[in-house]
Amino acid sequence: MKALVLAGGSGTRLRPITHTSAKQLVPVANKPVLFYGLEAIADAGITDVGIIVGETAAEIEAAVGDGAGLGIEVTYIRQEAPLGLAHAVLVARDFLGDEPFVMYLGDNLIIGGISGLVEEFRRSRPDALILLTKVSNPSAFGVAELGPGGQIVRLVEKPQQPLSDLALVGVYLFGSVVHDAVRAIKPSARGELEITEAIQWLVDGDYEVAPHMVEGYWKDTGRLDDMLETNRHLLESLEPDVRGVIDEDSTVVGRVVVEEGASLVRSTVRGPAIIGRDTKIVDSYVGPFTSIYYSCTIENTEIEYSIVLERATIRGIGRIEDSLIGRDVEVVSSGARPRAHRLMLGDHSRVSVAPTS
Repeated sequence: MKALVLAGGSGTRLRPITHTSAKQLVPVANKPVLFYGLEAIADAGITDVGIIVGETAAEIEAAVGDGAGLGIEVTYIRQEAPLGLAHAVLVARDFLGDEPFVMYLGDNLIIGGISGLVEEFRRSRPDALILLTKVSNPSAFGVAELGPGGQIVRLVEKPQQPLSDLALVGVYLFGSVVHDAVRAIKPSARGELEITEAIQWLVDGDYEVAPHMVEGYWKDTGRLDDMLETNRHLLESLEPDVRGVIDEDSTVVGRVVVEEGASLVRSTVRGPAIIGRDTKIVDSYVGPFTSIYYSCTIENTEIEYSIVLERATIRGIGRIEDSLIGRDVEVVSSGARPRAHRLMLGDHSRVSVAPTS
């Protein structure tokens, strides 16, 4: 069995962060989102992995390499334009051959992995196994309608009037007949080959399409709020681990990871939180559900429920919350005094904000 991982999307919902970096490499709990999916695939016993790449191919390839560090063997497959999930299956035809495969969207995360799903698919051998979960905003997803016997009846991509509240999770398992389906369908009104229409083709052709309800935590991390919520869920399972330096005037409370080379000076970190390698926290407070990546500097600042990417500097800011701070960003103090800031800053930005009282 093979895996096809999609990492070619442009990430418009996370701009400006994704103007200069791949959305699949934005870290949650100090690990790129993409790596969680690749690790789940390896844990399921699948080692032959094709990764669909686009404009951010060089960045994806630099981060993942040949996959050996993750226990997989990677083949990179270029998709010249984001023309839909079914189009990704088309361009991966030579890599996939006639083997069954799992298709995993690189910005999705399922806590608990996919080993059970892969085993279910191998055991029952349907033509397709699709994952479903109840959502409050089904019009933002592909939506499935089930019949009285629990069978798939109809699927629609991002319907204005949803048929149900059952959204398709970004993990699919397919047999080789899906190649006939993706060749048979036409581009949608969005100009894309929709995987929902390919699956509908299988349903209409009386192929076996089995639904599986996801009971654990799943999230499409394509928006800021979803990224922060996923970060929170992952941090809740942290095991405390302090390998950095904490001076006698600093305090660490709860589930906190301080990675090697990091230092706390006259500061408090209240978990769950993670402080990346070579990061310096000085005269600051880091509150719960915060991930600070490597080589950052946080001085005279309070920050909570946020994600800070590598090499960012935040200095003299009264309080930051619910924020995603990009790579190499510099946020410094000036002027008047609002009490809190909500920020989403692109890479290499410099923002001057006022300190709080």
